[in-house]
Amino acid sequence: MSIELPIPLSLAGKTAVVTGGGGVLCGYMSKVLGKAGAKVAVLDLRQEAAEAVARAIGTEGGKAIGLACNVLDRAVLEQAAVEIEKRLGPPDILVNGAGGNHKLATTSKERLEAEDLRKEAEGLVTFFDLDPKGVEFVFNLNFLGTLLPTQVFARRMAERGGGVIVNISSMNAFKPLTKIPAYSAAKAAVSNFTQWLAVHLAPVHVRVNAIAPGFFLADQNRALLTREDGSLTPRGQTIIQHTPMGRFGNPEDLGGALLFLCSEKASGFVNGVVLPVDGGFSAFSGV
Repeated sequence: MSIELPIPLSLAGKTAVVTGGGGVLCGYMSKVLGKAGAKVAVLDLRQEAAEAVARAIGTEGGKAIGLACNVLDRAVLEQAAVEIEKRLGPPDILVNGAGGNHKLATTSKERLEAEDLRKEAEGLVTFFDLDPKGVEFVFNLNFLGTLLPTQVFARRMAERGGGVIVNISSMNAFKPLTKIPAYSAAKAAVSNFTQWLAVHLAPVHVRVNAIAPGFFLADQNRALLTREDGSLTPRGQTIIQHTPMGRFGNPEDLGGALLFLCSEKASGFVNGVVLPVDGGFSAFSGV
């Protein structure tokens, strides 16, 4: 699929690092950055997924490399940073896209009923049954998986006197979804961290903002929102009913927001914001 820029601007001469870049949404964001002229380092836990996105960027005439990287391993991140600087140059842009949920941090019902406390139905998982290890996994992946890459790559930006960080938060940070308390809380932490970091790094000219996507169909949530025949599950129907634009987001809907935040010319005085890209979901009260 040929990539078209949603807004005409150039990131030529910049080096961008995208964590979670082998996924659907961050893969598209990697391609948009490449199309805008940035040299892109696509980092993903899955080497083959990272390399596939890098090859797609190359097919479009861009320059990219794909690297296997665990965002929770500081030593691996440091090794990746050395490799990126050697092959693409020092980082100017960091997109912290790695994240996700875990079934051990997910309740089986939206709300607790009194009888749930008195029976042990098969498959029933209430708030009181959540596995701390599952919650820990979700917080580590989403929050530490944002903090650690930032420590590694933003230090290089600060030493050079400038750079841009775009964190990927979530609509869950504004309005927590039922069933997924750990993911919602972890993304709220990412939003708060974005604002904190924007203040902390402003004197060294590193801007920090975030995108909070609404509901996009991706590998992680497709089975939750749609059936095999493509029809919506009850949860999917509820989301669409609460999205004024009446649809799920497409990866292409994120491109303009990303380029805007990455461009000094477009958003050089924008710092510490969490930008919803949600079709109006956060503005709708439900009535």
